[in-house]
Amino acid sequence: MSDTPNSKVIAEGKAAATKAPARKKSAAKKTASKRAATGNVAARKKTAATPKKAARKSAVKRKPVIKPVSVLIVGAGFAGIGMAIRLKQAGIEDFLILERDTAVGGTWRDNQYPGAACDIPSNLYSYSFAPNPNWSRSFSGSQEILGYIQHMVAEFGLEKHIRFQQNVADLSFDEKAGLWTATTDKKEMFAGRAALMAQGPLSTFGFPDITGIDDFKGKKIHSADWDHDYDFSGKNVAVIGTGASAVQIIPELVKVAKHVKVFQRTPGWVLPRPNFVTPEWNKQLFRKLPASQQAMRNLLYWGHESMALAFIWNSPLTRLTERLSKLHLRTQVKDRWLRRQLTPDFTIGCKRVLMSNDYYPALQKENAKLITWPIARISDNGIRTVEGIEHQVDCVVFATGYKVCNASTPFTVKGLNGRVMGDEWKGGAQAYKSINVSGFPNLFLTFGPNSGPGHNSALVYMESQLEYALKGIRKIVGEDLKVLDVKEEVQARYNKSIQKRLAKTNWNSGCKSWYLTEDGFNATMYPGFATQYAAQMSEFKEEDYQTA
Repeated sequence: MSDTPNSKVIAEGKAAATKAPARKKSAAKKTASKRAATGNVAARKKTAATPKKAARKSAVKRKPVIKPVSVLIVGAGFAGIGMAIRLKQAGIEDFLILERDTAVGGTWRDNQYPGAACDIPSNLYSYSFAPNPNWSRSFSGSQEILGYIQHMVAEFGLEKHIRFQQNVADLSFDEKAGLWTATTDKKEMFAGRAALMAQGPLSTFGFPDITGIDDFKGKKIHSADWDHDYDFSGKNVAVIGTGASAVQIIPELVKVAKHVKVFQRTPGWVLPRPNFVTPEWNKQLFRKLPASQQAMRNLLYWGHESMALAFIWNSPLTRLTERLSKLHLRTQVKDRWLRRQLTPDFTIGCKRVLMSNDYYPALQKENAKLITWPIARISDNGIRTVEGIEHQVDCVVFATGYKVCNASTPFTVKGLNGRVMGDEWKGGAQAYKSINVSGFPNLFLTFGPNSGPGHNSALVYMESQLEYALKGIRKIVGEDLKVLDVKEEVQARYNKSIQKRLAKTNWNSGCKSWYLTEDGFNATMYPGFATQYAAQMSEFKEEDYQTA
């Protein structure tokens, strides 16, 4: 089996990715309409039916529970596909992946907006066990990353394990049987001895709570649900948000739109992005001498590790990095007033650090304007700011990110004695090593509470989680366990330590970000180096768990 993705496969992935969103949106609307109509009719019939008839109809319609597998995986993004590969490599073929969409890819399938790319170098943003020597640039675009994921599915023969259009609505544990049962919105049921939640923290996009948002008569587009059929040529466009997706979208929009107005609430720290085209000789070297690519990955890894000193804790490197960002701003923006509007007033790292070479130049184009007045409401024809000016636009682009699941779950998760994970997390999400939650046996999380990196590749953390989950799954399957449940006191002790360490970080220094809940609880970030996280995940302590 080859470890290197075929460039033809990746190219095919690009083409598929370009066409997928339109098909997906159309199909989803038809399905939703049909389902709604069917549901209304069914409801009227059920009201008129006798209890016995209703019971018989329910019995006929109910989908049977399929034969339990060893592992149920929810989500076919980087984490879900990575877990599937590791299971196969470990000799466990008895698993299923439930994917709500019609294709794999997760966030890289959904985020196909103009300019979409990763802000971690490609050679570090990929599986360590499946390097790709053919990356076209230092920082790859979303279509190329999606092509890489698609190739992994084909390379490791995962297609037969995936069930598409299975949107999990409920995941419940049966203690007597020792099984997790996933029920989809189609009422189909799947069971597994262990389950892995791999839907990711950035899987459900959200619109901001702005008065009048439903009154707007023009076009509304969210960055995570891009409409590739909409023509921006000659249009007046508003962009709400100046975060990671916005700094990639805005430079592309100013190339085609008549006018672009950028509504900024808080400026972010922006660093230069050394995004170079990969020369052919470099690709050839990586193909013929894989150790050279591993050396490059190691170099990138340790370079990013050092940035923990700047982004996580307030140190001399923090101030040096802030000066570098301000130099980048001064070099690219000559107007002093605009520079003031784009200068952050919080410690770097407190919010997500941005990387761009073309965001600042885009804001200085004749057809672009930065607006810093707060938005009062959205009207029929545009956006009204608090000083009373109404900005009439044809289209509003919401680059406002996702509903981060740091205090809830994307679907109902029921553990022992009917415990609901969302209820358990109302005071702030907690887990043991970010991967196990007491009272929810045989369940493993990826990108769980307090596993977010502020300085390194998320995939580095994810792989540590997959290896830990694999150890637990092997124990469940190998020892025929019905229950593997982390002890409550062990989880409490771990989280007390995490929160104590977080109090000393830049994330808890006072700025408002999606890292924190409304009451300031940080359930998102890990307060340390990736190396520290990997070390804690390398050891599976059996004494930390209750078994049955």
